Amino acid sequence: MKTHSSHGVPGSLLERLASLKLIVVTGKGGTGKTVISAVLGRLLAGLGLTVLAMETDPRENLHHLLDIPPSGGEIAAAGGGLFLQNLQPLRVLDELVGERLKIGVLARKVLASPVYRHFAEGAPGLKETGVLGRALQLVRGRGPRALRKPDLVILDAPATGHGVSLLHAPALVADVVSSGPVGHMASEIASFVADRSATGVVTVTLAEEMPVRESLELVAGLAERLARRPEAMVVNGLYPPVTGEPDRQDDPAVALWHSRRKINESQLDRIREGWSGPLIELPLLPIDRGPELAAAVGRRLGAQLEAVPAEGA
Repeated sequence: MKTHSSHGVPGSLLERLASLKLIVVTGKGGTGKTVISAVLGRLLAGLGLTVLAMETDPRENLHHLLDIPPSGGEIAAAGGGLFLQNLQPLRVLDELVGERLKIGVLARKVLASPVYRHFAEGAPGLKETGVLGRALQLVRGRGPRALRKPDLVILDAPATGHGVSLLHAPALVADVVSSGPVGHMASEIASFVADRSATGVVTVTLAEEMPVRESLELVAGLAERLARRPEAMVVNGLYPPVTGEPDRQDDPAVALWHSRRKINESQLDRIREGWSGPLIELPLLPIDRGPELAAAVGRRLGAQLEAVPAEGA
């Protein structure tokens, strides 16, 4: 159960994130989005919240990062109030539609029909709506016995290019299918996603041209299609600043360090021109992907989330 004291420093970004019901973490592939999802889950569970981190990637990368064996779609305890689940979007959609139909015989008939199968697999936004619907179902206390009602769900979302589409999907489905169980479900989910007191977005980028461009496009797309902004932008994998004049200027490793840091600084300037909200900067760490990396990133991310004020605070 949340209490005000469990939210972290009053007015901080950490307190803001802890007050939400759903956090959607998005970013271009390779930016460390899944690492940030895992770390946020661990940090927020450390405040006394029950947190479920969900992913749709069949490789179960969240499980690997937190040293949890693959669970094949089952909810797995990761310790300290954190749970993990890998979702199959089409299966989730089937389950939600079946529950809405209520009558078992009718549900089985609909789900088995070729018309429904074609609709579910091909209709834009339906599978994405199902994934967000599962998050809503859980925070309303209608989850499975293993985790009836988490305080917060973190969704390790598809790459940035699909982030706006994911969040806009329920509204799109609700507009197209305005009645019946699917339409009513989509409308409820759209309201949940649009509620800034319930749902937030964290975007993850590298200080490189393509990831920054996609992140700024996400910011613009959220403003245009959903009239909202991310809670924060996390710039991951920054080369350390160059201090003084390192020895061996002719060393290729030193030259690379100078070159990459120069690119980082240029792209950080670009981010600051296009994004005025909370900005988190995390260094590149020489640690293999896994629990040790998650712990090291967690220490740095946690300190900044407590120090940076939430937007509007």
